Amino acid sequence: MRRLLIIGCGDVLCRALPALVRRYRRVYALVRNDAAASRVRAGGAVPVRGDLDRRDTLARLAGLAGDLVHSAPPPAEGEGDPRTRRLRAALGRRGGAPGRGVYLSTTGVYGDCRGERVAETRPPRPQTARARRRVHAERLLRVWVRERGSRIAILRVPGIYAGDRLPLERLRSGTPVLAAGQDPWTSHIHAVDLARIVVRALLRGRAGRVYHACDDSELTIGQYFDRVADRHALPHPPRVDRARAEAGAIPAPMLSFMRESRRLSNARLKRELGIRLVFPTVDQALAAGAGAPA
Repeated sequence: MRRLLIIGCGDVLCRALPALVRRYRRVYALVRNDAAASRVRAGGAVPVRGDLDRRDTLARLAGLAGDLVHSAPPPAEGEGDPRTRRLRAALGRRGGAPGRGVYLSTTGVYGDCRGERVAETRPPRPQTARARRRVHAERLLRVWVRERGSRIAILRVPGIYAGDRLPLERLRSGTPVLAAGQDPWTSHIHAVDLARIVVRALLRGRAGRVYHACDDSELTIGQYFDRVADRHALPHPPRVDRARAEAGAIPAPMLSFMRESRRLSNARLKRELGIRLVFPTVDQALAAGAGAPA
């Protein structure tokens, strides 16, 4: 059996651990502290101390495993992703590269598509530094695939939700959303389904292939907030026009996501990876109680 290395073993990858430890002789996870080490150990993985921001801590990763799941985000500043560059250098010190792998990127690489439906063949047009850093990471891994013959699939992931990943505090605080007609389209995926997609992409994903890890929902941001509010007996968020939003009515970090509108196709996810979603839509997940806090 093969060995697997996980970089960035957060909530979603911890959800995937039960399936991964059944399929691999050994699963390793890079961790930076005791809390993370305890969490991955509880899931059946072996913690490996290291920090993608410190090159000197990554030497032991070389030759540790044949496969890779990389979900660590780029730094919060800068135009590139030095973390992925350091990881690639560390894993290649013995002349090797992952036999197969998965990288979790973001759908933000497409920028604003004005509500159009987006296929995986659409070229990235990142409009924020955050998205440009993700495109840089994707390119670093694509070059690696070509140079070393690796098989690394790219998952472009939209908004992740689950019972403990809902905007309840925003709803309680009355944070506004944009008015209907100005409200952008967005996509979602339940954390349970994303964990399953990661495992399937690792086993079946094609080299350098992009997959949209999203469900079948077609909701605007405001509609999503309204659905969650209804489920939890909270008031709908107030609506403001874009001029008021840009003037400060909506916090800048949240507003940055409201400047981009797109609807993603997940046809390739279903056709090539054979994914059948547990929660095909946000409405179905909320109705089933899968959007309720644990």
